[in-house]
Amino acid sequence: MATNREEDEELQMALRMSLQSSPPEAKRSKPGDFAGSASVDDESAEARNRRLQRELMAAAAEKRMRAMGKAKVGEEVERSRKGDEATKKEGGGERKAPFELGEELSLSVVEELFGIIFGEEVTKDVLAQWCNQGIRFSSYPETSMGLVQHEGGPCGVLATLQAFVLKYLLFFHDHLGDSEIKVPLFSLGMSQLSKGSDDFASISDESKARALVHAMVEILFRCGTEKQAVVVSLGGFAQDLTEGSAAEQKEKISKVLDGNLIMSASDFHKVLRVKTFTSKRVAFQHLTAIIPLFESRLGALLFLVSALLSRGLDSIQADRDDPSQPLVTAPFGHASQEIVNLLLCGEAVPNVFDGKMDLGGGMSLKGISTNVEVGFLSLLESLNLCKVGQNLKCPKWPIWVVGSESHYTVLFASDPSVQEENELEQRETQIRRAFEAQDQSGGGGFISVEGFQQVLREANIRFSDEQVENLSGTGIIVWSEFWQALLELDKNLGGMKDPTGLMGKKLFDIYHFNGIAKSVANGSEAVGPPVQRPRLCKLSVVVPPRWTPEDYLAETASCRNKDDVVIALNNLPQANQHAPLVDCIRTRWARAACNWVGDAPSIV
Repeated sequence: MATNREEDEELQMALRMSLQSSPPEAKRSKPGDFAGSASVDDESAEARNRRLQRELMAAAAEKRMRAMGKAKVGEEVERSRKGDEATKKEGGGERKAPFELGEELSLSVVEELFGIIFGEEVTKDVLAQWCNQGIRFSSYPETSMGLVQHEGGPCGVLATLQAFVLKYLLFFHDHLGDSEIKVPLFSLGMSQLSKGSDDFASISDESKARALVHAMVEILFRCGTEKQAVVVSLGGFAQDLTEGSAAEQKEKISKVLDGNLIMSASDFHKVLRVKTFTSKRVAFQHLTAIIPLFESRLGALLFLVSALLSRGLDSIQADRDDPSQPLVTAPFGHASQEIVNLLLCGEAVPNVFDGKMDLGGGMSLKGISTNVEVGFLSLLESLNLCKVGQNLKCPKWPIWVVGSESHYTVLFASDPSVQEENELEQRETQIRRAFEAQDQSGGGGFISVEGFQQVLREANIRFSDEQVENLSGTGIIVWSEFWQALLELDKNLGGMKDPTGLMGKKLFDIYHFNGIAKSVANGSEAVGPPVQRPRLCKLSVVVPPRWTPEDYLAETASCRNKDDVVIALNNLPQANQHAPLVDCIRTRWARAACNWVGDAPSIV
């Protein structure tokens, strides 16, 4: 301690001596010299004194630091850090950095983006449809789990997003609080709702909001090949969007949107902001904070643009068979199949068959390359206008976007076991996949003789030489004729005929949701005019065994007792109600018989 005092006294004495030293004599001004030269020299002397003082103080500090232990240095650093933190506080509260919505895109990129979506000659009506559709849940209790569609056009975006929302509500309900869900498929089992009832009104607003954000994150990261997600939002806010009540946030958004009508790429450029994420957890937090933006009238369009930018515009155009056409189809502004496929599988391919179709000459058509989380069924397949492959027809979860000629809706089951196949159903799937792999007709249902031989080998089907010749005599093999021959070929020879009758039938419930407002009877007594609201319809589905009624009647003749006859007759296919949706369901379950209560489900 004595040594430290002596050093301090020496330093203080040196400092006093330096301050007492006389500065150099100022130069006398010569005629014509600048009048302020003497003051400049005086200031220079003062500066030297200050510099000397700083050097002496630094030397003293250095000596003290060498003398102090590491623990004491740590205490000084901690005190300094706390002091810095204290300076950030204002009025007793922590000063929060403003929420970052993202950066502007260049005008050239927005022009390219706008052209890919709408083309060069988009009408005001189409723009109005896409600029007035938010992502919002229904306010009616019986359809409160569903997203409402007010305008025609964006239904492809809303229906696909709805399908993923249902995935999380039905099968990940206990994990919605996690910012990133990583639960093995086999550990989930039955959904909570399937154990109870179809009481979708019991789902809380918080659960629905979290399911929506999870769905958005999953879709965007799939578009970004699981590496990144681009979230598009709006700029131009005078205040932090995330502060204040929900009503105050909506008011801020309304002020920005009221002065911005999107009629061109230039208008779009003024409001767009983008932010890229490589972490699903961080993206989830960001989307949760700005979800009111997606509830606004630009919500569906903002989400579509987020998906396109997550994929990358060059990749989007490379995915497509004809990139010269806009993604929003003229003249009615419907979402193209490319938009739906982008959101379902992460690639903007235009077709729904599996894999690629080789057209020869180095040309090919692109389809769905991998299995998907939620699937797709099409009315057009029942009309033989397209072929939906097994990748979309048999997704991981029993949820399907349903496409008609002009609209997209959602079909779903709350029990995942509806997708389970018995032995012969698995056999049918195997044979169908082998046949479709050789089908180069775009879903026309015929293959070459060489392809037929490959199918027989892969599926281990043992037709007689006569049967092979009969099927291939015209040079092509048609699926319907091939399938009929399989139904008559014994199971032991690789066919589908099972004389044991052990196939059984399926019984399950399935739901159909149409988010666009439809006329619904006003109350159970149907008093007063119908109201316009989204519709949820519950269907009871029976998938009978593969044999025809004639097969059953023939079987009853060989039954040994009356009880066997009654059982066989009870298993006959029952009369069912019909609607276009049933035709879609039968592309997945070929002999499905459907019944429902009330109005028929609508897919338009």
